[in-house]
Amino acid sequence: MPMNVKKRILYLIFLGILLWENLLAADTSQPPMVVGPFSSSLAGDVLPPGWKPMVFDKIKNLTTYTLVKEDGLVVIKAHSNASSSGLIRRMSIDPLKYPVISWRWKTKNLLKNADVTLKSGDDYPARIYITFAYDGSKVSFFEKTKFNAAKLIYGEYPPMAAINYIWDTKAPKETSVPNAYTDKVMMVVVESGKANLNTWVDEKRNILNDYRRLFGQEPPMISGVAIMTDTDNTGEGATTFYGDIIFSSIHE
Repeated sequence: MPMNVKKRILYLIFLGILLWENLLAADTSQPPMVVGPFSSSLAGDVLPPGWKPMVFDKIKNLTTYTLVKEDGLVVIKAHSNASSSGLIRRMSIDPLKYPVISWRWKTKNLLKNADVTLKSGDDYPARIYITFAYDGSKVSFFEKTKFNAAKLIYGEYPPMAAINYIWDTKAPKETSVPNAYTDKVMMVVVESGKANLNTWVDEKRNILNDYRRLFGQEPPMISGVAIMTDTDNTGEGATTFYGDIIFSSIHE
């Protein structure tokens, strides 16, 4: 093979390698998605667009949620007195494009009788609730039958799974356990104990990595994001403030 042909081939290979490296290094990040734009509201306003109450059957005593100004910013104030309910924004989010969730919260008190392993202790002064949409390709035939039956009753598929990021009383940070009521919901302790009480704490979690670790498979689409302060099982009280909730790419 003539020398100039060899050089041309090597040059083209070199260009191909450079092009591939540039594609791998290309910025594929998405602009941040603010799903909880509480700070852009006015204190006393109704809740930001898209956010609605999340209530549960047989629970009549509901937690109150109001927009208030706290430490110079408008946030959601949740107050629970032997009550349980949440606020949810139902929306479709691709966890591959927006795997990272960031938020800030401040809670005033812990719950003496909270216990992440017991139904009687399944209460938390603060939690962020991520639901995942039903995906028939990711469940067994038996589970698919149950989901289809639920759809007939309620008119829509219930979430296939959920992750709860919680502030617990005594379980160590990074503890991950199934919810006391169902293994379709996994509890992840991101704050524990009283060290950070009455202090704004900034949190960040990679939902994609957490889902893979907790459920052992790729996640379906995220179907909703909720905040929840509940004390119905323990019969206690709690007050928590929630700041803006933002989804972003890994590169953000």
